[in-house]
Amino acid sequence: MPVFRWVLALGLVLIGCSLGVYLAAPGFPELRQVDLTVLDEAADGACTVRWTDPFDQREREGPYRCEAGRDPILKAPAFDAGSGLGWDSGFVVAEGADRGDLYALDEDYGPRNAQMRTSDALVVAGLLLTIAGLVGGNIRSAARLSGVSSRLVRRAQRLSDAAVAVADDHERAVEAVRAAWAPLHRELVAERLGRLPVARLRWAVRGRPSADEWERSGVRSVRDVLDAGVWELARLPGVGPRAAERAVAAAQRMSDRADATAAVRIDSDRPEPGTTALLVALQVLVDGGAAARSAAAEGRALAERLEPLLADAEPCGTYREMLRAGPGRRGQARASVTRLRQELDLAARTGLADRFAQASVDLLRGQNSDAAGLAARVDFDARSAEYCRVLVDVTGHGVVPTR
Repeated sequence: MPVFRWVLALGLVLIGCSLGVYLAAPGFPELRQVDLTVLDEAADGACTVRWTDPFDQREREGPYRCEAGRDPILKAPAFDAGSGLGWDSGFVVAEGADRGDLYALDEDYGPRNAQMRTSDALVVAGLLLTIAGLVGGNIRSAARLSGVSSRLVRRAQRLSDAAVAVADDHERAVEAVRAAWAPLHRELVAERLGRLPVARLRWAVRGRPSADEWERSGVRSVRDVLDAGVWELARLPGVGPRAAERAVAAAQRMSDRADATAAVRIDSDRPEPGTTALLVALQVLVDGGAAARSAAAEGRALAERLEPLLADAEPCGTYREMLRAGPGRRGQARASVTRLRQELDLAARTGLADRFAQASVDLLRGQNSDAAGLAARVDFDARSAEYCRVLVDVTGHGVVPTR
């Protein structure tokens, strides 16, 4: 609950009420100062005075309360020994029906003073509450803001970005190898199946029809059987749907065996666009070596650890978010910042950020150019075993160098 916010609001309300009471207090009428001739005066200041009405210029007399504490020289008989009169100063009303009448300042002091005292009490209480709300709220805000570590969160985010980047760079390099290898592998498997005669499938269809009849119908190899499919084979004379299904199933098994055993052949002396592209893609991973693979694996694992921690530590990134977060969210954020600090310390000790950066540089060296292709072919001749191992790791299939 925002307790101090309500305390501050209550203090401001009381100050507003004080202003309202002050404005509602009765005001003084328009007055004009006049000289008073004191005809007689008692010790407590009660006196009878005479004054000249400044509005109709006639002399008037009436009771008045003189200032008992004024200088004795202004009192009778010291002021005028001959007449025994004294002197004082007073005010007359300058507007309305009472114009010209004497006005005693203490006449309105009673109710006005009561309202002024009420106004003063309200403003004092309001100021005290406002000060308490401001001080308490700032102390509470300072306590809530403890744990804000924007620089640490930014460092952790940069480390996470570097970890994701190196993992993505390695994945792109792997996908480049697969993309270059796949058409070569498909072509090799198709060539193998094209060399297998349809007679190899006679056992599956119990010898019907004969191989000559299959060939006269345009189905000469196992690849032709797969290309035709069950529907086209069933339309051949003497085959039927069940025989066609068995033939296609047998051909698919042969295709699977060929797919599992086929190894791309590379002749560096007779370069082809497909094999050159494969060597260029492989060279990136070969040059990166175990260091790049290890950095990518560590980056992927680190990113998986940092991602939830960064999400939980988000309020600690800015003061605004920390103020807006609830108690549970702030506690979770501080705990996540502690774990992020541990991850950063470990990364600093092991030089993880530098390894990520170096691995990303190594994995981004691939170029599609004639010079890169020539360099890859020369490197393949020198390190063909490493190229074969990397290709096996990526695709599960090797490569056969042709000397």
